[in-house]
Order: sequence, then C-alpha cells, then structure tokens
Amino acid sequence: MKTDEKLIGTGVLTAIAASLCCITPVLALVAGTSGIASSFSWLEPLRPYLIGFTIVVLGFAWYQKLKPKQEIDCECEVDEKKPFMQTKTFLGIVTVFSALMLALPMYADIFYPKQTKQVIIVDKSDIHTVEFKINGMTCTGCEEHVNHEVGKLDGIVKTLASYKSESAIVEFDQSKNESNKET
Repeated sequence: MKTDEKLIGTGVLTAIAASLCCITPVLALVAGTSGIASSFSWLEPLRPYLIGFTIVVLGFAWYQKLKPKQEIDCECEVDEKKPFMQTKTFLGIVTVFSALMLALPMYADIFYPKQTKQVIIVDKSDIHTVEFKINGMTCTGCEEHVNHEVGKLDGIVKTLASYKSESAIVEFDQSKNESNKET
C-alpha cells in the first residue's frame, strides 16, 4: 500500500505549505531569528489552492481506506498485520494535524508573548501617532508579528496592527527617538 503512504505524505506537505507563510514567523519567533519571517510570504496567494489540494488528497486517502474490500474466496489464512502508517488511526492523526496546520492563521497569535513595556512619558506633546500601510498581512499571526517587532523599538508606546485594514497604528514618544538624541 505504498500509494496510501504517498497520499498521506502529500496531504501533510500541502497542509504545511498552505500555512507556511504563518508558520515561519512563529518558528522565527521561537528561534529568535525574526529576519526570516517573510521568507515564505510568496506562498500566500497559493493558499486557497493548497488548501483545496490538501482536502482532495486526504479525502481520497480516506475513500481508499474506507471503501469496502472485495472478498476473494480463498481457503488460505492470511491475517497480516498492517504497519502503523497504513492504519486508519495514523490517517486520522495526519488528518487532525493537517486541519491544525490549515487553521494556524486563525490562532497563530497565541504563540506571541504579550509585551508589557514600561514607557515613561515626560511630555505628552512628544507623543505622536502615525498610521503605516502594510501590504501582505493575512492573519492575526501577521498582526502579532508586526506588533512584536515594532514594540521592541525605543520610544514605542503602543502598536496596533490590523491585517483587515492592512495598516498599523503606532504611538511613539518623539523624545525617545534615536535620531533626536544629542550625542
């Protein structure tokens, strides 16, 4: 049953590829290398096709697994135990894993730590709010990645990124800006 293994492998790979643009920033955060976060953003336009392909492949694998076997009249006793990778249990695990990978954009934000940054404001007139247009954000994971990275900068009071409006509103203290400091 090598075809079953190929179907299962293909289903997992396409599920991962469909969410790779959201998986990469989370992995980069865990690894501490946020610079590679946008490496797979080029896959985002292909996401609907990869999701569809994953569903078709896993659906076909389940069909193959559940279709009735043709009985052969044979007097021989062959009770061959299937390897784990050819069982319904394994296919079920792969299906659940694939569903979790496909749904990752909906819950990716839980992997980002909530930043509690203490900012001392000396003069309220130094606080400015700017809105930046950001193309390419496609999920809450993208929002959290932008908020996390911008929040690391000096003088940032608050950041609110939104993939729906394709923008980030950044509130910052002008007096804390590196270019304004005298050397």
